[in-house]
Amino acid sequence: MILDTLARADRYLALHPGFARAFAFLRGTDLDALAPGRHPIDGDALFAIVEHCEARPRDDAKLECHRRYIDIQLVLEGVDEMGWRPLADCSDPATEHDAARDIRFFNDAPAAWVATPPGAFCVFFPDDAHAPLTGTGRIRKIVVKVAV
Repeated sequence: MILDTLARADRYLALHPGFARAFAFLRGTDLDALAPGRHPIDGDALFAIVEHCEARPRDDAKLECHRRYIDIQLVLEGVDEMGWRPLADCSDPATEHDAARDIRFFNDAPAAWVATPPGAFCVFFPDDAHAPLTGTGRIRKIVVKVAV
């Protein structure tokens, strides 16, 4: 897991060949003009999802993980208090892996909470279980899905 600001994103470009294009999209797009929903960047290899909703309380948050995608979650409005736990430490699955949606949920509690303000992003790799959209108030964010 990584927590940083968009201004310092270049330090992570070498981690994955799709990161340069993902961060270029985040920097070069009028993100405020994007409607909620999915936005293509490079087919299924790279796409963005805009979310705008009420945050849920920590007690309602479920850890999730993905096998096929890395998440770059950039907060635009509000503070997303994302939960995190190493996937290897998750022992109480709530669901099986849903291959069509590339998601699996867990009942385990997060090991840490990361308060992510506007302009900051978290990167979650397939071995990071995470519980997004947690906190109080409304959250507007964009999640760039980078195919592993």
